[in-house]
Amino acid sequence: MDIPIEKKRFTTKKILLTAGILALVSLIVFVFLSSLGGAKLNVEKERISINTAIQGIFQENIPVNGIVLPITTIYLDALEGGRVEEKFVEDGAIVKKGDPILRLSNTDLELSLVNQETQVYNLLTQMQISQNAARQNTINKLNQYTDVESRLIEAKRLYELNKYLYSKDVIARQDLIMSENDYNYQKERMQLSKQILSQDSLAIKQENEQAQSSYVRTQNALELMRRKVADLVVRAPVDGQVTSLDAEIGQSKSKGERLGQIDVLSGFKVRADIDEHYISRIYNGQTGRFVISGKSYELMINKVYTQVTNGRFQVDMQFDETVPEGIRRGQTLQIRLALSDEKQALMIPKGGFFQQTGGNWIFKVSEDGNTAYRTTITLGSQNTEYYEVLDGLEPGDKVITSSYDNYGDINELVLR
Repeated sequence: MDIPIEKKRFTTKKILLTAGILALVSLIVFVFLSSLGGAKLNVEKERISINTAIQGIFQENIPVNGIVLPITTIYLDALEGGRVEEKFVEDGAIVKKGDPILRLSNTDLELSLVNQETQVYNLLTQMQISQNAARQNTINKLNQYTDVESRLIEAKRLYELNKYLYSKDVIARQDLIMSENDYNYQKERMQLSKQILSQDSLAIKQENEQAQSSYVRTQNALELMRRKVADLVVRAPVDGQVTSLDAEIGQSKSKGERLGQIDVLSGFKVRADIDEHYISRIYNGQTGRFVISGKSYELMINKVYTQVTNGRFQVDMQFDETVPEGIRRGQTLQIRLALSDEKQALMIPKGGFFQQTGGNWIFKVSEDGNTAYRTTITLGSQNTEYYEVLDGLEPGDKVITSSYDNYGDINELVLR
């Protein structure tokens, strides 16, 4: 007798098929729920930063780095080229105006000075010889003038005497005429002598003026050459500290080459680098603040360098009132540079959330503090500590400001 075999209700094939269908349905449900954005995520409160939106005084500012520099820097250049023969001070020395710093030698320049001095002395000798000759010539002409004057006097006397005698019929008419002719001749000689003396005086005066002018020009050239030789000794133009001195004994320096600089120690300024993005918003008179040893100090921009290098430009800032005690050249300062005036605004602290949201939304904590949900916001300006909130929040609202790296498309956070 045959025994009937009971047919199995659940075969292995059916079980696997059912499991696959269930997994597919679960995946579809998960994707659907995710697409609705209604996913939740449990987070620990200790691992996030929760801050409160506050109403207060807001000022837009940016952080910049500043370097402390002397208020004035004088550069030392070689006015004349030469070989470094002697160094009177070392880098970092404090000097007074006029103190020698180093000495150069230049044989060509020194030889030119000797030649110029010789030329001046030769010119002076020639002037003296010419003046002596002119004086001798003048003396000769004066002697001739005196002689002519004496002959004129005698001719006049004789003519007047003969004229009287002729009137008394003592002498012949021929004697009168001869004395008269001689008198007229001596008068013409006298007139000619006066003209010669006058022209000689003018010629001597003109010659002396020309010689004096030539001597003065040559003397000025000599003085200039002496100053050029004196410039071989490099001296401090102002009181200050020698820095960046680049000169060693035996080293050759070209004319105009930079030798070093002198920092005027009467005060300090701060030079800051700023991103070119802000160049249209930077102007003289803007202020910035920095903190040293727990005390805040204020700076003010007094010069803007508009040249952009590697995406940045520079400004010089001066201390508004007091200078921090013990500040040193080359010290770096962290400055908050103000870009706007102070105003009342709603603010939230800066945080890592901005990198994921771009400031377009934020997780706002519910009133009971158990959940946080996405809220659309609008941010305005910012400073080193806060974002300005234009829309989406109210004073007292609590928000999560820490990073949203692990939240993905989560729409709501459950705070535990």
